[in-house]
Amino acid sequence: MLRYPAEALWQEIAYLAYHLHWPLDSLLDLEHLDRVRMVRAVGGLNDRAWEEVRDRA
Repeated sequence: MLRYPAEALWQEIAYLAYHLHWPLDSLLDLEHLDRVRMVRAVGGLNDRAWEEVRDRA
């Protein structure tokens, strides 16, 4: 059985905690695929926000 690397898990948790301000327990309770989808969704929101900032400059 393969395990998800602990460092990758903590990077994802830290990223989501920073952006969403969710408690650690809530983030740890996420299923792997849900957590990955949330990371991608938050990343997409950040990308769009930065595009707007660049477009205004």
